[in-house]
Amino acid sequence: MSGKVASDSLSTLLALDIGSSFVKCILARPLEYSKKGITDGKLRLLGFSKAPQAPGNMQNGGIANISGVVSTCEAALSELEEKTGERAKSVVVGLSGELVKSSVSTIRYRRDSPKKPMTETELRELLEKIEARSKEKALKEAALELDNPDADLSLINSALVSLSIDGYRVNNPVGFKGSEAIIEYYTAFAPTVAVSAIEKVCAELELDLLTLATEPFAVCRACLGEDTDPDFSAILLDVGGGTTDLAVVSDGEIAGTKMFNFGGENFTHVISETLNVRPTTAEKYKVNLEDESLLSDSLINKTVSALNRSLPVWLGGVSVALEEFHNVLPLPPNILLAGGSSSLFPLEELLATSDWYQELPFETRPLVRQLDPFELPDFLFPDDSEENLDFDRGFVTALGLLRVAVDTLLASPEKSNLKTKLAKLLAH
Repeated sequence: MSGKVASDSLSTLLALDIGSSFVKCILARPLEYSKKGITDGKLRLLGFSKAPQAPGNMQNGGIANISGVVSTCEAALSELEEKTGERAKSVVVGLSGELVKSSVSTIRYRRDSPKKPMTETELRELLEKIEARSKEKALKEAALELDNPDADLSLINSALVSLSIDGYRVNNPVGFKGSEAIIEYYTAFAPTVAVSAIEKVCAELELDLLTLATEPFAVCRACLGEDTDPDFSAILLDVGGGTTDLAVVSDGEIAGTKMFNFGGENFTHVISETLNVRPTTAEKYKVNLEDESLLSDSLINKTVSALNRSLPVWLGGVSVALEEFHNVLPLPPNILLAGGSSSLFPLEELLATSDWYQELPFETRPLVRQLDPFELPDFLFPDDSEENLDFDRGFVTALGLLRVAVDTLLASPEKSNLKTKLAKLLAH
């Protein structure tokens, strides 16, 4: 590709959402930046694009054909460059799939010197122990699923969920005295082979990989923004082509994420089998389900009937995932839908009207609505209203990836400084 290349790597940032059905890209520019770093967490979006994945490129949310994915990315990036006249050097990429393991660990820590203030070194050592324990747990789960006791995992994202000293909740325990600290810590690990595949794709595209993020973590960061709202609580459901990503945010904190391999491609397969049509035809029926000018009432009814065969299976996956959030009682009262497949009205209707929630720790029926990308904080969108019409909830993950990129850059060059890291992760 050719075009206007930024003079420094911070003038433009690229989010690359490598999905099972599409590759989505967003190019953005920090509002305030210099060669020393960015100084403001807000981003101006310059343009976006997407390109369809070829069959076989992805499997269970992960890259299965590196050269095929590179080709799809090149197509999306070429379109983006044609739109904007620019391309980025630094990229942030998302990770998804059931083999991405996340958990929230709770640890009670009895301090040896309760009358002395906690130091950064003491807290860092404690967090390292929690990360090691979380990785050991994730490795055991991955070894069972992969039938490989030597499976290797890499830490992708981590965040402090809550901290308290002698029952007193604090944002940062450094400097506090006390005898017992209780820490909840979120970690997400991914197979090292999956990370290596993404690194290879970026190398082939001549992009510098700034950071990686699990996709549900990125969606959380998109919703929370730079100045986290401590009252924000929601269940975030990102329904993609191959996977469904679920995250719970409680009082402005990421309480955990889960993923399972069931998404829009499964719905397309059921429609294809039920109506005895080609997958391409089934996909057309699915995406145009509410367009009466393209589909007859009879065909819409048949497609909805086919979807209703698989939606309970999908909803069962959602319920099982939510059952594992023992650290959040009750569950948040709002469900926000994102991802291209979340626009299926039978899916939203099933969530909003059925009794599926009654076996879960909700205080009342949760309110369900679509997550509008234009409501997300800290993003300035292009003025071209016609262009914005194509910018739908399927781009929410990519927006979240940009947010993670900003988090990473705002923490530089003091990445080893725990106080800086804590400030950015807690976002208070």
